Amino acid sequence: MLEKQRHHLLLELLAEEGFASVPTLASQLKASEATIRRDLTKLSTRNLLQKIRGGAQSNSPIASSRSRTHLKGSVFLADTETNQDRKQAIAQKAVDLCEEGESIIINGGSSTFMMKHALASRQMNVLTNSFALATELAENSDCQITLPGGELYRKQSIILSSFENDCIPNYHGSKMFMGTPGISEFGLMETDPLLILSERKLLKQADKLIVLADSSKIGKRSSLILCSLEEVDILITDDLISDEHIAMFEKHNVEIILVPTKPE
Repeated sequence: MLEKQRHHLLLELLAEEGFASVPTLASQLKASEATIRRDLTKLSTRNLLQKIRGGAQSNSPIASSRSRTHLKGSVFLADTETNQDRKQAIAQKAVDLCEEGESIIINGGSSTFMMKHALASRQMNVLTNSFALATELAENSDCQITLPGGELYRKQSIILSSFENDCIPNYHGSKMFMGTPGISEFGLMETDPLLILSERKLLKQADKLIVLADSSKIGKRSSLILCSLEEVDILITDDLISDEHIAMFEKHNVEIILVPTKPE
């Protein structure tokens, strides 16, 4: 991630929360604490934030008090830089499952965003709520792209519709591809109730649910569950997944497709 991009996201996070500690910002932006401290110093000298002990706070009380709705969850741009090789291999395998001209649904996320490379040479019908993916496919593929109406959430680069009568109920996909912040014996995890409402709406329009999750997501839990494992048809992950977790998914009749990891 470029420094300019990281600075913009850092200021967005502070405007959203009002205050954030150095460890929190480092975790959200997938950067070292030393890098975050240097960023805070630079932005503070430009009077864009206020450095305080252990972190920083927004320098714009107007921005912090806006009635703008934010989604809980990690930063999309930072997520795309984590486990890139694994995500790319998983995304390629996902596109390999598709037939030319097929109608599919792709939920927003860093893993599904990597499908852009393999889709560039395909002609398919794609419904996606990922603003970033739609932009990439519009510029670099011959795919037919359908977007739901709604508000753009910049942090996750996702379009969410609050209306029941948008285009989604009129679209049918043979497969839905989605990532997840975690998947465990309890099911597919999510970070925000608004995301769950949107994703459940998309799930109704697909015949099959295919989850893209590198092995670091396996076994992770959160307070919100999108769906049970019984609703997952296929899990595409890397070969670092444990035998214990493989047995867990097989117990719930989830087909597992493994992609090899590159040697370090």
